[in-house]
Amino acid sequence: MKASLEDISQVKKKLSVEVDAKEVNKKLNDAYGKIKKQTKIPGFRPGKVPRKILESYFGKQIEADVASELVNETFPKAVEETDAFPLGQPELEKGHVKLDEAFIYSATMEVRPQFEVKDYLGLEAEKEMVSVTDEEVEKRLEQIREGNGKLESLTEPRPVQEGDFVVINYQGFEDDQPLEEIKDQNFLLNVGKGDFHKKFDEGLVGLNKDDEREIVVDFEEDYFNNNLKGKTVRFEVSIVDIKERNLPELNDEFAQNLGADFKDLEGLREEIKKNVVAQEENRVEQDLKRRLLGKISEGTEFELPQVLVDAEVDFSIKSLRSNFERSGSSFEKAGISPGMLQQQFRPSSESRVRERLILGQIAKQDDITISDDDFTEGLEKLAKGMGQEVETIRKYYEARGEVDILKEQMLEEKTLNYLVEKAKIKEVEAGSLNPEKDENTETEVQ
Repeated sequence: MKASLEDISQVKKKLSVEVDAKEVNKKLNDAYGKIKKQTKIPGFRPGKVPRKILESYFGKQIEADVASELVNETFPKAVEETDAFPLGQPELEKGHVKLDEAFIYSATMEVRPQFEVKDYLGLEAEKEMVSVTDEEVEKRLEQIREGNGKLESLTEPRPVQEGDFVVINYQGFEDDQPLEEIKDQNFLLNVGKGDFHKKFDEGLVGLNKDDEREIVVDFEEDYFNNNLKGKTVRFEVSIVDIKERNLPELNDEFAQNLGADFKDLEGLREEIKKNVVAQEENRVEQDLKRRLLGKISEGTEFELPQVLVDAEVDFSIKSLRSNFERSGSSFEKAGISPGMLQQQFRPSSESRVRERLILGQIAKQDDITISDDDFTEGLEKLAKGMGQEVETIRKYYEARGEVDILKEQMLEEKTLNYLVEKAKIKEVEAGSLNPEKDENTETEVQ
């Protein structure tokens, strides 16, 4: 076997393989010998069918089978010999399998780019000081209170007002034609939040239970739902029920009812503050790592393997689809096109792939590895965060065949920590680098 590698680009290679005629002859003879014993053809005794007759009946199939067998046997050896390890499924071009002739095939594939990362140690970076105000703690406390509120139907009849939760049936029409995906029964909507559309919410205010109304909404050209984007839709709506959220009083009893051995409201506040501080510390640390990696990435040029970018895009879309399904919705109901998501997710996916390749190269250059102790420590950290036993987490990843993926994630984190240790960090005032904190982060109180 002879193998040679041709560079098409920094990440695209063409591997050419030639299998000598002697090996081809052996495979063909073996294949015909096997089928000769098994085949019954009228006019010939079993095992006595001439080769020419077998070729006329089975030639094309045997040649295809032998070609596949030769590729399967020689491709791994050729890859190892040329150090060209494919990231995805190679694109094969096979030659013809003929007696007394060499078999030639080629495999076009994407590989990891070869590059060097420079000037990544001792970088200057700013890090926000962690600061948590009493207002932030009270805001989180209110979120917990709202989360423990109860939606209850109105005891005294009154019209819908902003802040109410209404249960509605609706059907959308465009030019008097019903829109198949724009309908629902017993749909719960928080009036005034604008989750559907501000004009739709406004049309519900003032209605009573069992009322019916037509609401016309002109949807914007950039509206997120493709089924509604740029359309004028008439909704036929009926009010099934009106509910309001009744919130518990903030007192010691409320804290005790949450469990986790809270003795009073002040103890709950202390736990919330501890959680908020931990979240802020994590946010600040991740922000610092992102800035450091961004600086390194700016000064490192290389081509991205599209197979890795495509895989990252697909992963993001699958994750989003799962989130929709867990909430009882779907891409179809929301009018979200996977093709549109592919375009939206590609820039961020390219950035993540670039950063992972850079971290992998830094780990290689500075001989950073994940030892058995590192892996066990990482499993223990995961288990603690998930409230599970270490062996349970280990068996979970082993059963899914994702141990190597987990180790790669651990290696990335270890490399990031290494970059932080070597960096020149300057602390700055809280909020000066990232004034808009994530308001959607919730404090978990067990």
